[in-house]
Amino acid sequence: MERIPMTAEGHEALVIELKNLKSVERPNIIQAIAEAREHGDLSENAEYHAAKEKQSFIEGRIAELDDKLARAEVIDLTKLTGTRVRFGATVTLIDVDTESEQTYKIVGEDEASIEAGKISITSPIARALIGKEEGDEAEVSAPGGAKAYEIAKVEFK
Repeated sequence: MERIPMTAEGHEALVIELKNLKSVERPNIIQAIAEAREHGDLSENAEYHAAKEKQSFIEGRIAELDDKLARAEVIDLTKLTGTRVRFGATVTLIDVDTESEQTYKIVGEDEASIEAGKISITSPIARALIGKEEGDEAEVSAPGGAKAYEIAKVEFK
């Protein structure tokens, strides 16, 4: 069984989502299906079909979250140190072409949010950075072409 790396914060977010789906969303959709059934002929009842579709989505997401949480490998970022890029590192990069600076934290797939400066461990940029140290250059294959970055700083916070 393949382990799924995630931070404690990411693990907690999945646990909260799962609890919400099981204790709020699932009962609500069951009630919506019961109400739609009361309207009569199910073959032409759009409310019923929409509710059943939503129920299918909710049950699928519950199964997905149960699986991810069972395979979760929660990594305590407070115990990580060093100058080598790995899971949990906050990396400051300098674009070699434009000299612009960007900072990303390498997290699990479900935690990734480019707006929050968090990139997935499986993203092309994270894969290019893993194992490198401060001062190294990393070349990233991007949709717009290859980009080169210099690793200015590696922190664990």
